[in-house]
Amino acid sequence: MLTINNKKALFLVSAIALSACTPATDNNATSETTMTQIPQTNMLEYNTPGQTDADHLYLEDVLGDKALAEVKDWNTRTLDKLMADPLFTQLQSEALSILQSKDKIPYVSYRAGEVFNFWQDAEHVRGIWRKSSLESYLSANTQWQTILDIDALAAAEEKNWVYKGVDCLAPDYVRCMVNLSDGGKDAVVRREFNTSTGKFIDKGFVTAESKGGMTWLNENTMVVGVDFGQGTMTDSGYPMIAKLWQRGTSMDSATEIGRGEQTDVGYWASVWELSDGRHEIFTTRAITFYDSETYWFAQNPDGTIAPGKKLPLPLQSSISGEFKGQIIVKLAEDWRDFASGTLVSFAIDDFMADGKIENVNLVYQPDEKSSIENIGTTKSKVLLSIYRDVTGAAYEFDFNGEQWTSKKLDFPVNGSVSIGSTNEKEDIAFISSESFLTPDTLYVYNTQTGEKTKAKSLPNWFDASTMVSEQFFATSTDGTKVPYFVVRQKDIKFDGTNPTLLYGYGGFEVSLNPTYSATRGKLWVERGGVFVLSNIRGGGEYGPKWHQAGLKTKRQNIYDDFIAVAEDLIAKNVTSPQHLGIEGGSNGGLLMGVMYTQRPDLFNAVVCAVPLLDMMRYHTLLAGASWMGEYGDPDDAIEGAFLRSISPYHNIDPEANYPEVFFITSTKDDRVHPAHARKAAKRMEDQGHAFLYYENIDGGHSAAANLKETAKRLALQHTYLFEKLQRSK
Repeated sequence: MLTINNKKALFLVSAIALSACTPATDNNATSETTMTQIPQTNMLEYNTPGQTDADHLYLEDVLGDKALAEVKDWNTRTLDKLMADPLFTQLQSEALSILQSKDKIPYVSYRAGEVFNFWQDAEHVRGIWRKSSLESYLSANTQWQTILDIDALAAAEEKNWVYKGVDCLAPDYVRCMVNLSDGGKDAVVRREFNTSTGKFIDKGFVTAESKGGMTWLNENTMVVGVDFGQGTMTDSGYPMIAKLWQRGTSMDSATEIGRGEQTDVGYWASVWELSDGRHEIFTTRAITFYDSETYWFAQNPDGTIAPGKKLPLPLQSSISGEFKGQIIVKLAEDWRDFASGTLVSFAIDDFMADGKIENVNLVYQPDEKSSIENIGTTKSKVLLSIYRDVTGAAYEFDFNGEQWTSKKLDFPVNGSVSIGSTNEKEDIAFISSESFLTPDTLYVYNTQTGEKTKAKSLPNWFDASTMVSEQFFATSTDGTKVPYFVVRQKDIKFDGTNPTLLYGYGGFEVSLNPTYSATRGKLWVERGGVFVLSNIRGGGEYGPKWHQAGLKTKRQNIYDDFIAVAEDLIAKNVTSPQHLGIEGGSNGGLLMGVMYTQRPDLFNAVVCAVPLLDMMRYHTLLAGASWMGEYGDPDDAIEGAFLRSISPYHNIDPEANYPEVFFITSTKDDRVHPAHARKAAKRMEDQGHAFLYYENIDGGHSAAANLKETAKRLALQHTYLFEKLQRSK
């Protein structure tokens, strides 16, 4: 199976994961920072005594007694306040009912005639990994067979295990590497599991907790990149070395395949199973978050591995799959005669023969209003979801040996269409369709026959008949038209008093598309709240150029876009600053920090979740160094000066009148350090500003390790929003 390099997964939880809230399943991580690991760089001091950056360094000690004492005090104050509101109990009950419902869609992957699913509900809080036949899955009463019960495993081993996915060996998929996280961290333990016996394999492949990955070359050989010891991880906390590991041998004896540089984001190895059955070793050296090199390692007859041969591709490009001998590449920069954002292909055998790419074929070129959202490869077709003005449609593509042809598929086009699970060995694909007010429907699509079958659909969790969703365009400072969606009750009055929540992200080429959020609809819109989704620059809604317009020192464009949407809502009398709240997580948490420091007059509530807020030291904390391609280098004179100008932590003003910000983070978040939220909260406390704060001890970057924790967090957020934004009584 061709492993796709998705660099977006190295950063942030999606908008859906923090607002809807489906547990996120990203890969990779690192261990907690201790005080002895904290570099003493970039100590730009805040000039008020007792409020310097140095005074707050203790908050970077993740499990330090002094830091946790602060956290517990803030948590207690916040929980006492919000949980005392009778609305909290109602919201928590509604959220938990949705999250634990057996009516949720069990999304699946398809392998060798069976479907596999990870499921959580009231009885399975941590979840179960299970399987069924495709025939049974398509029936009204699917019969499931549990493969692995994470709740039972956690209880037996007295561990707070969180499931983080599996990698199974074709063609029978009996041997699998199961990824288990302690409390939701990105770092995982990898353990070999037998799906036939339902047991972990005695003396099988096992790794210590680490970021990284491993994949099968054959039954007895793994290609692995993890923490091999001192000097084997990059400054960003990701693997720097890839090795070949034989069954029955120690990790120390694994043979090195290749390596990157200490300053790289990371170095990842994978095994591509090509359509003709060959298994080939490739590695990706991520020089920055957006610049990468890909290498092919030929396997010699004696079992040794030849030196890597670099694919002559542009640095800003990503490989999206292999189909009929063609390697499919998505460009994020102009290359040869092709524009940035275009999908192209080339023959892998031609490259393997002489190391060159002579002929490049056009697969699809979006126009300025369109973008490619996701790609899936099956045995007989390549599937694409293509968006125009943030509305999606599904297409299938085929290659006849000389050129690509395409056909639009018959799926609803009034919202989002997503290419779900695909398998290069099978003709079965899963495609879903949804909108803000239309529940997600999952279809099985046979790419050989063209047959489409409705598999599952969500129930109507809220009364959408009373609601409407509309798209508008705000004009940003430089004249750019910025799309945004408004979801509201049909009968609201445009009198400026509607409690309104504006959501934003704006980074890493992540698109925010129209999706059905059961919890948002039930908890917020059904109670009269207005929900607004902004498609600001920095995202991928209009392809790489839309993203690159907000990189590094151009980042103020992103913030101006968000401000323009807020001002447009006020100008339309949808709401007013007194009734306007905002929410964002991770990179969106940085957006929230910039908003309350730059324009506190526009908002009366701010949900700032798992945020980056100290932009002068973000690159020294956990995976932060990997994001300098997005934000810039604090040690660079020009980029550092810009980062200082927007860094929320450094721009909190003792004289400003801020809304009461609600900071949310997790002690176990080993991607974005909890110190960002901690230090911003402490500075606000030093200056006498009101704020709320909730740090879940577990949960990782999604700020919740299980469904009960997710329901609690959602109830806290929405209780806070209603308290701040509801109409005066």
